[in-house]
Amino acid sequence: MAELKLDSSVRYLSGVGEKRALILANMGIFTIKDLLYHFPRAYQHRGKVGLLRNSYNGEVGAFVLTVSSQPHTAALKGRMTMTKLTAVDESGKCNITFFNQSYVSKVFNIGDTYRFWGKIQRKGNMISMASPSYEPWSEEKPLPEFYPIYPLSGSLTQKYMSKIISAALEILEKCGIKDILPESLAEEHSLLSPRNALRIIHDPGSYAMLELARKRFMWEELYSFAMAISLSKNKTKEARAPVFSPVDMEEFYSVFPFSPTNAQRRVIGETQADMTDKRGIGMSRLICGDVGSGKTMCAAAAMFMAVRNGYQAALMAPTEILAVQHYNDLGAVFAKLGIRCELLCGSSTASQKRIIKKGLKEHTIDCIIGTHALLTRDVEFKKPGLIITDEQHRFGVMQRASLGDKGKGSHILVMSATPIPRTLALIMYGDLALSYIDEMPPGRKKVSTFTVDESYRERMNGFIEKQAKEGRQTYIVCPAIEAEEDEGLVGLDFEPEKEKNLQKLKNATEYADTLRKCLPGLNISLMHGKMKPKEKDEVMQSFARGEIDVLVSTTVIEVGVNVPNATLMIVENAERFGLSQLHQLRGRVGRGAHKSWCILVSDAKGQNAVSRLEVMTQTNDGLEIAKKDLELRGPGDFLPDKEGSARQSGGFEFRIASLCDDTSHLESAFEYAQKTLEADPLLQRPENSGIKSLAESYFGIIGNTVN
Repeated sequence: MAELKLDSSVRYLSGVGEKRALILANMGIFTIKDLLYHFPRAYQHRGKVGLLRNSYNGEVGAFVLTVSSQPHTAALKGRMTMTKLTAVDESGKCNITFFNQSYVSKVFNIGDTYRFWGKIQRKGNMISMASPSYEPWSEEKPLPEFYPIYPLSGSLTQKYMSKIISAALEILEKCGIKDILPESLAEEHSLLSPRNALRIIHDPGSYAMLELARKRFMWEELYSFAMAISLSKNKTKEARAPVFSPVDMEEFYSVFPFSPTNAQRRVIGETQADMTDKRGIGMSRLICGDVGSGKTMCAAAAMFMAVRNGYQAALMAPTEILAVQHYNDLGAVFAKLGIRCELLCGSSTASQKRIIKKGLKEHTIDCIIGTHALLTRDVEFKKPGLIITDEQHRFGVMQRASLGDKGKGSHILVMSATPIPRTLALIMYGDLALSYIDEMPPGRKKVSTFTVDESYRERMNGFIEKQAKEGRQTYIVCPAIEAEEDEGLVGLDFEPEKEKNLQKLKNATEYADTLRKCLPGLNISLMHGKMKPKEKDEVMQSFARGEIDVLVSTTVIEVGVNVPNATLMIVENAERFGLSQLHQLRGRVGRGAHKSWCILVSDAKGQNAVSRLEVMTQTNDGLEIAKKDLELRGPGDFLPDKEGSARQSGGFEFRIASLCDDTSHLESAFEYAQKTLEADPLLQRPENSGIKSLAESYFGIIGNTVN
């Protein structure tokens, strides 16, 4: 067989074969190079050896012990075995037990010294360990300081994974590996060579060396990501779209129910500049603004401009509730301007759908507002000019692409009500220009926010009743739907030693029943994600009409219909939610003329949880909250699941880089990527072949249209 190289299939590596190669393939490991880049998820610091007398109950650590009794094996029920022995150091004795490992009785002999790694159990003066790892100890042959712990799958073990990675490292030493980073970047940041970094990350030797290896791969990931996004952005810039002529926006402003803020005028100006660009480059812009900041008006202004230029415009919302709200808000405005606007949702009747689809195809309809119903194959536009998606982070990549395909050659506008820090916006929406609406319309009332514990339950119920008597309404949000969802759940920033008395997870179903008994005079309804869309819409519309006093719900109301009469938001188990999500929930109230409150209920005592909730009581600034959320919790609350837009063009996943700790380097990585592309737009130079392969594997976009 030919000599193995880094791009050789992992199946040909000694000890792998076809069966294990399939398991590795399911882990994304196909080649020997893939195996080298299968980094440890953690390390056991076995070089830090402790004394038995200094150990504490539950401690996991390394202890150098000498066997002091011959192992004895006893049979247990069910064909199980138990092997016992004792081992000592200068400070004490430890009883060691192995289950179903009777062969160890032939391994250990009195007087042999081993380094044991495991969990200490202490009962009074008795010290014991169960099934620890062990290695022969000799002063002449020092053992490794750190043992890597790898992500595993199927029947693979840590011992096996370490063995085949060691074999892969031997091949690396013979073959070497090409550096994908620009030489100037590696020199500026004193980065290890990829060969040294790979060797060290699998066998670090010290914390200092491990940090050097991490730094190397952090830059690799950031640069690879920045390169792929930059390529995608460059392709987006090449997309052609109609060049609109400027229009008199005063006609539009005159029929709108309120005057635009300076921030709205600025953002509308930015969208107009994009759409009137004489180069014919399609607009690709994200409007990011807080709840109630007026993004819809900016979207409507863009739709008005498209129609006045003879084109059609589409706005897609993630839920029917939100689509109907947009239609109710904008339909009357467009009617005054002589613009025909229609609503297309899943609940539209067959005859309504037929008429609307005919109108879009024949261009008797100027604007369409809808849900996923806009994505069906038989929806065709005669002259598409503008495509808008609302709450973009809730749409999957394929959904966004599907609507975009219907309007090829159109300008693209995206709206997000989740304020996104600039660095994270680069990651989520790297191919979009960014507009912030950083000013709230006058008259928008601040929502007073408080954090309370379970002892306030009776007072809260009284406050709910008081709101209802005054004709106001209340939202109550629970983290679970039903009681069984409690099983095995651990909250955000969970700190066991401080959370022993943490309140039980509130579930919406049970809590709604409890509240009906506590407040029998109120109309209390329930809404959650397991309900059919029609059922949820009926409940939400009933709440909007004021027929429901209290709506107990899961986070399905995070994006919902505008209810100005709702003045109280209560979030149960608030420590379970991210700050940006809490801010979204708080945005459901404070939309009318009445004073509003948000009460965060939590018994959490952990410092992280308490610190996060304090942020909510100190500021109503969504962008400030988003920055704090990213700092304290990471990007999880912003980035959607695997079907969302976080990996907007493919499967990029950060394994080493931390979006919390390494954000200062991300913009620098983008600058390096752009410099490389300016000198070599298609990455055809030999020194760029490595990064080209990576970008292609992650995103599949070089030399092609953006996916």
